[in-house]
Amino acid sequence: MNESVTRRKFFQIGGATALGLAGTAALVNACAPGVSAPSPTPVPAHTQHVGPNGDALFMPGFVGEVDHAANGFNPSDILTDFDYGKVSTLPNGQTLREYRINAVTKVVEVAPGILYEAWTYNGRVPGPTIRCTEGDRIRIEFVNGTEHAHSMHFHGVHHANMDGVYEPVPVGGKFVYEFDAEPFGVHQYHCHVFPLAEHISRGLYGAFIVDPKDGWAKAEHEFVMVQNGVDIDFDGGNDFYAVNFIPFHFDKNPIMLKKDGLVRIFLINMLEFDLVNSFHIHANFFNYYPTGTSRTPSEYTDTIVQGQAQRGMLEFRYKYPGKYMFHAHVTEFAELGWTGVFQVEG
Repeated sequence: MNESVTRRKFFQIGGATALGLAGTAALVNACAPGVSAPSPTPVPAHTQHVGPNGDALFMPGFVGEVDHAANGFNPSDILTDFDYGKVSTLPNGQTLREYRINAVTKVVEVAPGILYEAWTYNGRVPGPTIRCTEGDRIRIEFVNGTEHAHSMHFHGVHHANMDGVYEPVPVGGKFVYEFDAEPFGVHQYHCHVFPLAEHISRGLYGAFIVDPKDGWAKAEHEFVMVQNGVDIDFDGGNDFYAVNFIPFHFDKNPIMLKKDGLVRIFLINMLEFDLVNSFHIHANFFNYYPTGTSRTPSEYTDTIVQGQAQRGMLEFRYKYPGKYMFHAHVTEFAELGWTGVFQVEG
């Protein structure tokens, strides 16, 4: 490829159109030996929605959709798929939640015709959303079924020997993480083995939600959104952007909301290779609670910026029915996949 044509320009213009899906799949295979792509229909990988005057409309997108069943996970399901673990009570009366997490290498389709070798927790990206209540005892049996050493590092408060930094789990190995969940809020976990950026960007991350003991205010909708990038040619730069891993998914599959219903979003930025990310909703404002550790919002706004590993909780209601965009307010990120739609029903 001509050095004057960057990867991002390549995808923004539809893989030079003539190449289409076949060209982009070939590009991935050349950079990921051993990963074979299907024989996709030769149509442009990246298309523009065209208005009545022939002008391009926001946003561009892919022709077709990925095979979620073959991937084994669906970004829409991940929105509300909270894992509360196997629950029991310890002799001291404390709630115990037990989980089993496996690190698995898995080839997934990140865009129609484009396969990607992801490193996953339990075969999905992001990994399971671990949810509990402040003060619960968390016990996680982590098994490494990949060809690389991995670990699980939880954001929160715990003992040093449970931090997932100095005890990398070898190939075929096992480690049990055990700690009390604190503080309440929106947290995350991820691999902390060098090279850290690669291990995270390949898919080893997930949400860790700790509810306060007296709970949150009752919400009509609660969603987990994990912001990410996808570096399909493994050169240390993102080619696509998304929430819950698959670019343009929520543009094609709107999130259904009820008018006047309280919406709560647990938003986490796990983007590597770019310093900041952002979240913007159209025709509305939200209360933002950084890290979700305070009952008092820091601001009432329609756009927030998060650095790497920053997270927070958003709460809002829509007054009027209709179709509303949400997306990164970094135009490049939105045009490369980080965009979606709320469909508000009256």
